[in-house]
Amino acid sequence: MSTDTSSQDILVHTEAAVTTITFNRVDKKNSITEAMYAAMADALVAAQADAAVRVVVFQGDMAIFSAGNDIADFLRQSAQGGQQAAAQDAGEPSVWRFLRALAAFPKPLVAAVCGPAVGIGTTLLLHCDLVYAGDNAAFSLPFVNLGLCPEAASSLLLPQMLGYHRAAEALLLGEPFMAEAALEVGLVNRVVPPAECNLLAQTQAKKLAAKPLSALIETKRLMKAGQSAAVRARMDEEGASFARLMAGPAAREAFSAFMDKRHPDFSKC
Repeated sequence: MSTDTSSQDILVHTEAAVTTITFNRVDKKNSITEAMYAAMADALVAAQADAAVRVVVFQGDMAIFSAGNDIADFLRQSAQGGQQAAAQDAGEPSVWRFLRALAAFPKPLVAAVCGPAVGIGTTLLLHCDLVYAGDNAAFSLPFVNLGLCPEAASSLLLPQMLGYHRAAEALLLGEPFMAEAALEVGLVNRVVPPAECNLLAQTQAKKLAAKPLSALIETKRLMKAGQSAAVRARMDEEGASFARLMAGPAAREAFSAFMDKRHPDFSKC
C-alpha cells in the first residue's frame, strides 16, 4: 500500500514504511520556498506520528539536490526587515519549523544527494543518519558570501564532523567541495554514480524499515543524547543572528547583486 501527499514543488510518497520527500522544482534548481519548507515540516510531523512509517528519505534530481533557499524569498524577508527566526510562537517562519522538526526527528533519516547541494541543501544532511552521494555531488555553504551566518546548528556540527580548520574553510570561504571530499570527512556514507544514488538510498531505507522501530529509535536517541540540547540552543542562537544579519546592508547588497547578476560590493559592509 502506498500514499501520496504531493504539491507541485515537494513530492511526499509513502510506501512499505518509507516516506520519501522529493525536491521537485528542478527548473528553479530545487531552490526552496517558504511553502516548500512548510510542506516538508508537515511531512516530518506526519511521519513521526504515523506508527506505520519507520524511515524518511530526502532526495532530489540526478542533476541537482537543492540550490538552497530561494533568493526571492530572502529578498522579500530582507525588505521586511528580517524575520524573528528564533520565535517560538505558531507564526514562526516555516524554514525554522522544518529545521526543528528535522533535528528532533526520532526515526532514521536517509538522504540521496546528486549535483549541487547549497546552503540548507548541505546543512540538512548533518541531521540525517545515512547520506549517499552521486559522484557529481558538490556541497557548499555560502552563508558568509550572502552576508549571513550558518543555520541548522551547522556552526556546531560541522566543526565536530570536519574539524575546526576544515569547517572554517567551508563556512568562511563558502567554496564547494566535492563528493569524495565529503566522503573523506564523513559527511556521506558512500559515493556512487548519480543514476544509482536514489535507488541505493531506497534500498538502505528498506533495510532499516525491516528492523524493530523501537530499537532504531532508542539507538538514534542514545547516539544523539549528548548533543540534542546543544543543537537546539545553537539553532536558536543562529536563528537570532541570521535574522539580524538578513536585515543588514551586507545581505541586502548580496541579494541585490545576485538578482542583478553582478558581483557584490561589500566594501562598505
